[in-house]
Amino acid sequence: MQLDLHGLRRAGRNPVNVLRRALKVPVWADLGLRLGAAFALIAFVVLVHWMDREGLKDSHDGVISFLDVVYFTMISITTTGFGDIAPVSDKSRLIEAVIVTPIRIMVLFIFVGTAYNFIIKRSWERFRMAHIQRNLTDHIVVLGFGISGGEAVAELIARGTDPARIVVIDCDETRLATAASLGCNVMMGDATRDAILMDVRIANACSVLVSAGRDDTSILITLTARHLAPDVPISTVVRAADNEVLARQAGASTVINPVRFTGLLMAGSAHGTHVADYLTDLASIEGKVQLVERKVRPEEVGKSLNDLATGGRGLRLYRDGKAYGFWDDAAGLLQSGDVVVEIVPTA
Repeated sequence: MQLDLHGLRRAGRNPVNVLRRALKVPVWADLGLRLGAAFALIAFVVLVHWMDREGLKDSHDGVISFLDVVYFTMISITTTGFGDIAPVSDKSRLIEAVIVTPIRIMVLFIFVGTAYNFIIKRSWERFRMAHIQRNLTDHIVVLGFGISGGEAVAELIARGTDPARIVVIDCDETRLATAASLGCNVMMGDATRDAILMDVRIANACSVLVSAGRDDTSILITLTARHLAPDVPISTVVRAADNEVLARQAGASTVINPVRFTGLLMAGSAHGTHVADYLTDLASIEGKVQLVERKVRPEEVGKSLNDLATGGRGLRLYRDGKAYGFWDDAAGLLQSGDVVVEIVPTA
């Protein structure tokens, strides 16, 4: 999807649906370069034929004019070959075999390649794009593939998320190539635009992760995403504490401040050398334990938060928008619809 849904292909070691592939030059400039190269080759062949016109024979009037040379070049390049003009000398035949024939093949490849790239390929890619869009549901949309976005995608994949369920939008082709190599769907575009987010079916997503690198851009993206997906959870990364409130007002369900989190780790390490290690352990799939958020299972209804079916350690439950710790009375009796946060061993 250039913005016009172009550029499906496979990349990396896993099947990849690339939603957009950036062009090195604009479409019409690319077309002009191709045609210019073809006509330059034809002009070169005309020059060669004109310099060797003595080796050509015209069965019509026996005279080789410049117009005859141009005519012979065109029918020769296009492999039409009426036979009214033909090379008769050994030198002319050698030129046709060694110089003109390779150029003829190059010109044909240029025209065939142009037709494929601008007509056949684009029609096929639009068809494939429509197929991918129809199947985009319950996916994760990552808006920004910088350091935070890249780490988030890597962690999602490490936790078992199918890369085909992840859609990455960024304005940098190099970052998108990295995401594509992981197996993700990628698209180049401005995530603040409604059309871009609608193209990746953001309203059908199960989660949206926003990390644009700049707080103002992340907040604007969050506002746009919330407008298009009123019920989808949105996690937004901001680095200034003052912008956390703005991000929530823009519609972020969760606001993450990596600077604040780093400060917490440093403060924790000042009071105990193992506190920061354990927090890092909880946050990463590479640790021995991990935090998991899930809905209460039917067999857990009526039980305590400390008696979960998974064997994990229940820390907190969410009921009707309120949070209750394991020490609260409400945690002693789980209800259907509750959401629990627990610590479980890493598989």
